[in-house]
Amino acid sequence: MIRWMARYSGVLVVLAVFFAPAALADIPGIPALKVTPGDGEGAQEYTVTLQILALMTALTFLPAMLMMMTSFTRIIVVFAILRQALGLQSTPSNQIILGLTLFLTIFIMKPVFEESNRLALQPYLQEEVSSMEAVELATRPFRTFMLAQTREDDLALFMRIADEQYDTPEAVSFWILMPAFVTSELKTAFQIGFILFIPFLIIDMVVASVLMAMGMMMLSPIIISLPFKIMLFVLVDGWALVIGTLAASYGI
Repeated sequence: MIRWMARYSGVLVVLAVFFAPAALADIPGIPALKVTPGDGEGAQEYTVTLQILALMTALTFLPAMLMMMTSFTRIIVVFAILRQALGLQSTPSNQIILGLTLFLTIFIMKPVFEESNRLALQPYLQEEVSSMEAVELATRPFRTFMLAQTREDDLALFMRIADEQYDTPEAVSFWILMPAFVTSELKTAFQIGFILFIPFLIIDMVVASVLMAMGMMMLSPIIISLPFKIMLFVLVDGWALVIGTLAASYGI
């Protein structure tokens, strides 16, 4: 019996290879490329395959969108300046700073995400709006958030560079609003960083003056001032103050 099964198993494999494609050819597949005219003027609907392809392409721009359309830029710049002011080169590590920045960004942007989900994602999942309409609806809460944090002079700068004029800020193109928003975020981050730097700079100057008066010129002031800066930062509950200030700067 075993010899018979071994003898004819090869024949069965060959038959399966030749006849399986013919059997599967009768099964209808998902159309790869198909565009269906929509109800509106010039509107078009794309197949799921094209929608997935567009979604995967859009995901490659997710890091840039995270920095260009959220509070991520301001927070991470402030944390980087704070670490430099404390004199700590690698503590907290970059992974910790990035993780804290990411979760703080999600906390600050939560109302925007919820509004975008209510306006765009849920209607799209319920097939009440098309994919292009969902994208347009999803950008509205982000536009409102970005306009509230963008300075008028930065917005006017990029409008002048692009040689475009708009009657109201709400009508500004997204491609002009994004760089103006990031520029404003960098300005605000450096302003907060400057204020954070002052007390630690004073400690460095006092320690350096004391060491010079004592004739200890070969001893690095950073070694002596670092414990005092850490102690000051802990005593005033520095992390809570910095995070609270960043959240308050967005009206939270």
